[in-house]
Amino acid sequence: MLFAATQLLQLQQVFLRLIFTRGYFGGLIMATRPTHTSKQGTEANARPKSTEIFERGKKILVGGVDSPVRAFRAVGGTPLVIERAEGARLYDVDGREYIDYVCSWGALILGHAHPDVVRAVAEQAKLGTSYGMTSPLEIELAEQIAKALPSIERMRFVSSGTEATMSAVRLARGFTKRDLILKFEGGYHGHSDSFLVEAGSGLATLGISSSPGVPEALAKLTLNAPYNDGDAVEKIFKQHAGKIAAVIVEPVAANMGVVAPTRGFLERLRDLTKRDGALLILDEVITGFRCAHGGAQRLFGIEPDLTTMGKIIGGGLPVAAYGGRAEIMEMVAPLGPVYQAGTLSGNPLAMRAGLATLPKLAVAGFYKDLNRKSARLAEGLRGALKESGVAGSVNAVGSLMTMFFTGDAVTDYSGAKRSDTKMYAAFFGEMLSRGVFIAPSQFEALFVSAAHSDADIERTIEAAGESLRTVGS
Repeated sequence: MLFAATQLLQLQQVFLRLIFTRGYFGGLIMATRPTHTSKQGTEANARPKSTEIFERGKKILVGGVDSPVRAFRAVGGTPLVIERAEGARLYDVDGREYIDYVCSWGALILGHAHPDVVRAVAEQAKLGTSYGMTSPLEIELAEQIAKALPSIERMRFVSSGTEATMSAVRLARGFTKRDLILKFEGGYHGHSDSFLVEAGSGLATLGISSSPGVPEALAKLTLNAPYNDGDAVEKIFKQHAGKIAAVIVEPVAANMGVVAPTRGFLERLRDLTKRDGALLILDEVITGFRCAHGGAQRLFGIEPDLTTMGKIIGGGLPVAAYGGRAEIMEMVAPLGPVYQAGTLSGNPLAMRAGLATLPKLAVAGFYKDLNRKSARLAEGLRGALKESGVAGSVNAVGSLMTMFFTGDAVTDYSGAKRSDTKMYAAFFGEMLSRGVFIAPSQFEALFVSAAHSDADIERTIEAAGESLRTVGS
């Protein structure tokens, strides 16, 4: 009996250790949830391993990172160094747990390490990680994408959103035999030279309006208009009639923070481009399969000439694509003279991840449930702002949203730039200390995934209320 009692006690101790070190019971954050502290310096000291690794990284990686926003320059403190992720959770190298609303910058609509995606990638890895030749997987995924987005008659896979937008613009210039492109202030379409003029996202975060290294002659070929200003676009078309190859636009701006198109704005772009013989390129790298199963173009009823996609279509692996009308796409080599190629384009691992992801998004009720949780979060954040007395607003379109620290409505880049970025940085630090990870930049989006539970949403709203009361005091 004594032996059995001792065994029982040992089992109880093991069980309790599991609870308090892994945060079991349906994802409830327990001992791994960071202890609240109002100072980011203290927070950094509580993550010594992250600090050590980041300092080591700075000796070999530029700024210690491989993408600028990850360096936390806009919000201060030690950047997260992640060891693993699962569902709606990130776990850093110090063993701390966070509810994640960055979700690999929107790519993980199913959450981290979804079992079916992991299984598909593991199975494919046994068959080969890269062929450098065509596989049936590319054709199958392309067919699924085209079925959801009827505007795409032909498409080409690439490896990043920048490749997709860069290739689409080159194709538009080749097809129209025109040189000018029109984009929107605060719109970010990757880091290709043509796009780094009055761009949002990372450039806005770092306070850079354009990038050195972009030749002035090339910059002059990029025209800019305020987002949601159809009159400004029409004026530009009158000034450059017959010379604009394409208008490229995020149908929902998500790189100046989230800004929805005003009523009639996208329709007016479609009309103006058709009248002038220019192409309309919808950059759906973020919104594709995020706003709806058919992307923002289905949500708003807009049929573009070309579409760019990325993120979600690869289920978390590096993949992107561009596609559109057959007569335009068939200008691309090997059928036409517009050249574009890539060693890892159509990579079988990425194709399998996409094929494991997209069918789940087509299930009835998927977006209804996702948007229900997102609406509750947006409502809760607005309520927390109101209760705290902190000036701010929440822009949301489906499962995309941004909290802006400005009392004015944000409908364009100028409005976004009026946000109090110091207040955002303070709020970010408070949320992080409470185990909630939002974008380390005022000018990025917050993403809700299918893996976020109702309890996660309520915990996040609670944390936001506590954080706002602290930063507003």
